[in-house]
Amino acid sequence: MFSSQQQLKVPRKMVVIFGASNVLWMMFAVSQAFKMEIFPENRVVAQIGDAISLTCSTTGCEPPSFSWRTQIDSPLNGKVRNEGTNSTLTMDPVSFNNEHAYVCTATCGSMKLEKGIQVEIYSFPKDPEIHLSNPLELEKPVTVTCLVPDVYPFDRLEINLLKGDDLLKNKEFLEPMEGKSLETKSLEATFIPTKEDIGKALVCRAKLNIDEIDFEPKERKTTKKLQVYISPKNTVISANPSTRLQEGGSVTMTCSSEGLPAPQIFWSKKLDDGNLQLLSGNTTLTLIAMRIEDSGIYVCEGVNQVGKDGKEVELIVQEKPFTVEISPGPQVIAQIGDSVVLTCGVTGCESPSFSWRTQIDSPLSGQVKTEGTKSTLTLSPVNFENEHSYLCTVTCGHKKLEKRISVDLYSFPRDPEIEMSGLLVSGNPVTVSCEVPSVYPSDRLEIELFKGESIIESKTFLEDMDKKSLETKSLEMTFIPTTEDAGKVLVCLAQLHVGEMEFEPKQRQSTQTLYVNVAPRDTTILVSPSSILEEGSSVNMTCFSNGLPAPEILWSRQLNNGHLQPLSENSTLTLTSTKMEDSGIYVCEGINQAGISRKEVELIIQVAPKDIQLIAFPSKSVKEGDTVIISCTCGNVPKTWIILKKKAETGDTVLKSRDGAYTIHKVQLEDAGVYECESKNEVGLQLRSLTLDVKGRENNKDYFSPELLVLYCASSLIIPAIGMIIYFARRANMKGSYSLVEAQKSKV
Repeated sequence: MFSSQQQLKVPRKMVVIFGASNVLWMMFAVSQAFKMEIFPENRVVAQIGDAISLTCSTTGCEPPSFSWRTQIDSPLNGKVRNEGTNSTLTMDPVSFNNEHAYVCTATCGSMKLEKGIQVEIYSFPKDPEIHLSNPLELEKPVTVTCLVPDVYPFDRLEINLLKGDDLLKNKEFLEPMEGKSLETKSLEATFIPTKEDIGKALVCRAKLNIDEIDFEPKERKTTKKLQVYISPKNTVISANPSTRLQEGGSVTMTCSSEGLPAPQIFWSKKLDDGNLQLLSGNTTLTLIAMRIEDSGIYVCEGVNQVGKDGKEVELIVQEKPFTVEISPGPQVIAQIGDSVVLTCGVTGCESPSFSWRTQIDSPLSGQVKTEGTKSTLTLSPVNFENEHSYLCTVTCGHKKLEKRISVDLYSFPRDPEIEMSGLLVSGNPVTVSCEVPSVYPSDRLEIELFKGESIIESKTFLEDMDKKSLETKSLEMTFIPTTEDAGKVLVCLAQLHVGEMEFEPKQRQSTQTLYVNVAPRDTTILVSPSSILEEGSSVNMTCFSNGLPAPEILWSRQLNNGHLQPLSENSTLTLTSTKMEDSGIYVCEGINQAGISRKEVELIIQVAPKDIQLIAFPSKSVKEGDTVIISCTCGNVPKTWIILKKKAETGDTVLKSRDGAYTIHKVQLEDAGVYECESKNEVGLQLRSLTLDVKGRENNKDYFSPELLVLYCASSLIIPAIGMIIYFARRANMKGSYSLVEAQKSKV
C-alpha cells in the first residue's frame, strides 16, 4: 500500500519497493549546510506497466536547481517535475527502457550534489494457468501443463507442480536470456489418473526470485480440483413386456449405462440409410399404439465428457391375428388315476371350429365338449394310454391355427420305506433298504440315502424301460454302525424329475432314527470274600457287564455233563452255609438283544479230612516172606495230603507211598509194628493206625506150598485192581491225595 504522502504525489497506482544498491554519485562541493536526499534510497524494483516516482530533495539551499540523467546517458523515459527543494522523476508506465541507474544532480550556487538510484523491473502479472491435454479419464494417461505468462526475468523463475501433497515435477529456467522480453514459461508432466485421485487437487506454484518486492507477491499459485472421468460402459437395455409385439401394443424400454460422471442417455432409431434419428434424452423410452412400420433397431447411447457407449435392440411389431390358447399348459403333468381337463380357447374370432387329435393319431380316450370360443377335452381317469401330445386345431375363416399340449404321467403315491436287514449292533454290518413303491417313470427316479447330514449312497435308474408300468425301485447299502451313530437319523430321499408338479411333490422322504445296540462285553465277576472257602461260610458273587441296552444278568452253575443250571437273574449271587457239594464252576452271562457275554468262576469249598480208611491186604497178620499192601484212603475230601508212617520208639519212618498205598515185598519180622496214616489239608487233619503182625516160618527155610502159589497169583491181580480203584476214586473226588496244590484266591 502507498503512504498518504505518496498517494498525494502519485495520482495513479504505483508500486515502490525499497532495497539496497550501489551508490552512484559524486560530490563536487562539500558544505555542511547544503544536503541532498533521494527517495527511495539506492534501489527500486517495479512491475512492468506500473508507475513509479523517484524524488530528489535538498536542504540548506533555496532555491536549488535539479537535473536528471541515466548513468549511460540514455533517454529518461519519464517526466520531471521540480517544486522548490524537490524534484520528481515519474515513469508511467514502467517499461524495459526504464531499467537503468538514474542520477539526480542538485546545484546550489557553486555547490553541486549528486545521488544515484537503480531501477530494476520485473513482470509477474498473473497466476499460473493449468491446462490438461484431455479430460481426466480413469487409467488413461493425461498431460498437465503449468503455464506462467508474461514473466521477466525468466532466469529467476521456478515452477512446482503438485498432485495433492505429492510433487509431480519441478523446473527452474536457468538458461541465459538473449534479450529483454516478456516470455511465457511452462512445465509439463504426464500421469495416469486412478480412483484415489478423485477429490485431489493439482497445484501449480510459480516463484520469481527477486529480492525485495513489497507490493506484488514473489509467489503465485493456481489450484485445480481433479475431476476424474470414467467413459460410459456396460450399457444395458431392458424391454417390457417384450421386443416382439403385436400391432397396437405398447413397449417401455429402459436404458442404463455406467460411467463418471453419470452418462446422459440418448435414444435413437436407426434409419434405413444408417443414420440415427434422435428420439429422447430420457433413460426410459415408451412407445404406444405400435404399428408395423415401428419395427426396427433402436439405439441407446450413454454419453459423458470422455466418451460414449451404445447398445442396440430390435423391436418386431407383428400383425395382430386371432390367437389360440391352450391350458393348463403347453405341458401338463398328471398323477395316474387323476382327472385332467384340457381347454382350447380362441380370441379374435367369433365363430371358430375345433378339432382334437393326438400327435400320433391314436384314440383320444377322452370326452370333447365345445361351447362358443372354447373347447375342452376331459381325460378321466388318466392312465398310460393318455400319455400323448394332444393337438387342438382351430379354424377361423380361411386361417387355421394349431396348439399342442403334452400330457405327461407320473406315479409317486407314497413315501419311501426304510427297512433294516437286522438289529443294529455296533461293529456288525447291517444292510439298509430304501424302497419306493409304484413309481413311474422309473428312469427319472433318484434315491439318496443320508445318515445324519452326510449322504452315504445314491442311485439313479437310467436304464431304458421296456414298457410303461408301475415299478417298485429300491436302493440298498451295507454299513457298519458305531456308537457314534446312536441317535442319528437315516433319511431316504426319493426325487422324481418330471417337470413342474403343482399338486404333487417332486420329492418324498422317510426318516428312521438309529438305535445302535452294543453286544455285552467286559463282563467281570467279583467274589467276596474269596472263591476258596471253608465249608459253612457265605460267599457273594457279583457280575458286571457293559452293553447297549444294559445287559440282563443270568447266573448258572455248570453241571458235570456241561449243561448250565439257571440260578438267579440278579447281578449278585449269594450262597450261605456252603457245603462241599457247592464247589464247582459258576457262570455269569450278560444278555441283551445284540448278544451274550460269558464269564466263569470256580468256587472251591474246603472241609477237614474225614472217613479215613487204613487197611492191610491181604491181612494185618501175615507170614514172613509174604507180600502185603498197606493202603490209606480219605473219602469226599479233595486236595488232601496223605502221609504213611511206621511208628517206632526211636522215631517215625515216613514211607514212600504211591497214591496212599505202600507195598512190602517178602515181608520180614522187622516189618511188624504200628503203621499210621495222616490225612490233612489246610482245614484240618485226621489219623488212623493199624498193627501189622508178621509170623516167622519154621526152620527158617524156603517153603513153597500150593497155598503160597495161589497167594502170589491173587496178589498180582489184586494190586493193580486196588491201584485202579484208588485212581478212579481220586478222579471222582471221593478220596484224598498225597499232594496238595496251593489254591490261589480268585482273580476273576
